[in-house]
Amino acid sequence: MFYFKKNLLLIGLSIFIIVTIVWYNLPKITPYYTQLTKARISMNIDLQPDSQKKSRFVGSHKCKECHKEEHHDWQNSLHSKMIQDIQKNPNAVIADFTKLPKDADFTLAEAIYTVGSKFKQRYMIPATINGKDDFRLGNYQWNQQTNKWQNFKPYKYWYKDSYPHDNKNFPTSNTCDGCHFTGYMSTGERVEPSISCESCHGPGSAHSKDPESAIFKASLSDPIRTNEVCLQCHMRNRDKRIETKKMTAKKIWMSAKDYPHGYEAGRPLIDYKLPAPFTFGQETKEFWANGAAKKNRTQGNEYVHNTMYKHGITCINCHDPHKLTNTAQKPQGNTACMKCHTFGSLIGPHQNSLEEHTHHKEDSKGSQCIECHMPKTAKHTGKSPLTVRSHLFSFTYPAQTKAYKMPPETNACYACHKNKTLDTLQKNLKDWGMLEWGKLKPLL
Repeated sequence: MFYFKKNLLLIGLSIFIIVTIVWYNLPKITPYYTQLTKARISMNIDLQPDSQKKSRFVGSHKCKECHKEEHHDWQNSLHSKMIQDIQKNPNAVIADFTKLPKDADFTLAEAIYTVGSKFKQRYMIPATINGKDDFRLGNYQWNQQTNKWQNFKPYKYWYKDSYPHDNKNFPTSNTCDGCHFTGYMSTGERVEPSISCESCHGPGSAHSKDPESAIFKASLSDPIRTNEVCLQCHMRNRDKRIETKKMTAKKIWMSAKDYPHGYEAGRPLIDYKLPAPFTFGQETKEFWANGAAKKNRTQGNEYVHNTMYKHGITCINCHDPHKLTNTAQKPQGNTACMKCHTFGSLIGPHQNSLEEHTHHKEDSKGSQCIECHMPKTAKHTGKSPLTVRSHLFSFTYPAQTKAYKMPPETNACYACHKNKTLDTLQKNLKDWGMLEWGKLKPLL
């Protein structure tokens, strides 16, 4: 019996050692295997639970009753502060109104809500527009990055032919409120002044009464469809109606929507959203010629072209949707990327060390994943510094930056080595042996 138990122990120990060795040598992506191998479904299938279809939006205070931890995390994130009531929270105002220019068409006393706070802040003023009670935006916005007021013309974007070029006649209901007020996108009712629980989970009246009544949970879906709760707002778009050649921005005068009107989490976003147009090689007001962002809020436009997206890596694999972790202001560094990637693994990097991969010292900026694969290519306003990181995730060579006529500062190499030209930096890469097929010449 003694020898039997001893042999059993040895067998068990051997199995443990083998399993440990196998597990240690498995790619880090292994825990995501179930997610990555989920069957792909049609982009047009409605995933919203049937029990939710007749639900109403009730606000995050109802969610808090059962989901205290998630509510606490969300309340401390910037999603909860996208729109803030100035009367309830005067501290929400970050601008210096003593320096508001004299030709401003609003005062702090007139403003009801603040919009944003991280990079810039705008102010919503009550107005009667097109015969209904609405809000408009002031003709100045506060640039938090420069600590200065700057002129703001909200009507100058793609819908410039849809509205009068006058702040006082430009309604937030059609352009801002769909993404910034929970519930407004589908109901036209400003249920809650924030991007709250139901913006991502859909209306919750039935679920709040009976927890067994299903509510949409994106992470249980096909990973391609999971991203839609983020892409509803984090993807530049056009009014879905101008998808047909017969319809133009001018023909939808005073009604052009800058959000997917009618969408609720779980519904097929492709039926409601028309992405901003882009043709590879052609620069637009929103994208450089290689598809990289020229403006903020273009994460989705870039990411849907990336290999990770196509293989099932989702927004929430990198960003905690409740805490909004790993942000531009507080990136988690290489730790976030190394959750999946590891040296010599199937998905790379295909070198044995960080320095071998980057040709920079391990503790230097040049060895930070995001500096090369998510360079800063865009601004939050024309007068802001470059702070918007690209979500293409591909490395843009100096020769490509030059060929696409992009500003040198949008190139990852030049961003650190401004004492060199793009040509010199391209030669450095060539000397390191870092060129690839198709990257040997300035033009692709």
